[in-house]
Amino acid sequence: MKKMQKGHLLIYLILSLGAVLMVGPFIWSILTAFKTLTESLRFPPTFLPAHWGWQNFVDVWQALPFTDYFLNTFWMILGRVLISTIISATAGFAFARLKFKGNNLLFMLVLLTMMIPAQVYILPQYLMISKLGLTNTISALIIPGMASAFGTFLMRQFFMSVPDELEEAAELDGCNTLQLFFQVMLPLAKAPLTSLAIFTSLFAWKDLMWPLIVNMSPEKMPLSSGLALLQGQYTTNYPQLMAGSVIATIPMVILFIIFQKRFVQGIASTGSKN
Repeated sequence: MKKMQKGHLLIYLILSLGAVLMVGPFIWSILTAFKTLTESLRFPPTFLPAHWGWQNFVDVWQALPFTDYFLNTFWMILGRVLISTIISATAGFAFARLKFKGNNLLFMLVLLTMMIPAQVYILPQYLMISKLGLTNTISALIIPGMASAFGTFLMRQFFMSVPDELEEAAELDGCNTLQLFFQVMLPLAKAPLTSLAIFTSLFAWKDLMWPLIVNMSPEKMPLSSGLALLQGQYTTNYPQLMAGSVIATIPMVILFIIFQKRFVQGIASTGSKN
């Protein structure tokens, strides 16, 4: 019993250390947002600001068109989430439940795209968007995120975990493939679909390189690329940069808190086949 308690204590200590390492930078950015520029550059650094104030938040809100950034980010995320979840759900269902020649080979090709750095796709993606005349548009931000190899993998794992007896019972009741997907499988996939939507939102929210390349107009930039404008060539006002980062982080934190339960359930449900 004592050995087990010591083992649990060691696990808790390791997890606590990991939590501190993960939360530490976020806490430091919040504290820096309340400091003056002189305090942020002081060495050795000070942990707490000498005077707490909201001036950095006011200045950065006035310096950047945050309303436009939030709207652009919202439409980008909405487009990516809706289209990506539909494509990932249908593709995952096909790879998991339909038997056709080359199923495993095609799925391996999908997984291979996850192993290629995203930077490799930037040039052909930009050429495609440019020829379509979609540069400096919201559509240019949505199109590259419409299909997700990770989302296809996530949904395939869930559909594989559904018992075969359920599919057989639906077929005995006269369900065809489309009815099986829409009436049986999709209602069971609420948790993984929520997880996929959160993942897609997070990936879109922090996407930096592609928006900077395809949209040069500040009015069409999302939050990630808009905040990059605060990074100066020679000097940077770090308190204002951190204030902008905190403002941009708040919606994602709220989203995760609201859907935390479904998010965890979705990840757990895709772990193994029953």
